[in-house]
Amino acid sequence: MGKRPRRARRAFTSEFKAEIVEVCRRGDRTVAQVARDFDLTETAVREWVKQADLDAGTRSDGLTSDEREELARLRRENRRLREDVDILKRATAFFAKETR
Repeated sequence: MGKRPRRARRAFTSEFKAEIVEVCRRGDRTVAQVARDFDLTETAVREWVKQADLDAGTRSDGLTSDEREELARLRRENRRLREDVDILKRATAFFAKETR
């Protein structure tokens, strides 16, 4: 028995995700049925539902979308600042060596 070929990564709009979450919340179908009906992975659908619950405030065991965006922005800024400090350190060492 061989492994199933890996599916190419797909991107979905936030509107599509919201529709899928709404279908799941209606309660007439399970998450697994919704995933099968829309050719999605069950894990992805469960994550979308979880994230929607976090954003709505009905769960508190993770980060909201706004918090995730802020964290990503702060990490990018932190990385850029570290690079700037590294460049300044190298420039300081270079000029210190030149003035001796």
